[in-house]
Amino acid sequence: MAKVKVDVSTCVGCGLCEQSCPEVFEVQGDGIAHVKAHSCSLHNLEEIAQLCPVAAIKVE
Repeated sequence: MAKVKVDVSTCVGCGLCEQSCPEVFEVQGDGIAHVKAHSCSLHNLEEIAQLCPVAAIKVE
C-alpha cells in the first residue's frame, strides 16, 4: 500500500488535491491539506501529487 504524505510546511491549502480526490485529502480549518486515507480505488495518487502546485504531496 502506498504511503501518502503532505508537507505541511510547503502546502498552501489551494484545495486542488481535495477537489481531485476527496477520499484521501481534506483541507482542514488550519488551511492545510491533510491525508484521510492512504489509498483510493478511483484515482491514481501519484497523478494527484503531480497536480500540486507547490509539490507538497509525496506518494511512497
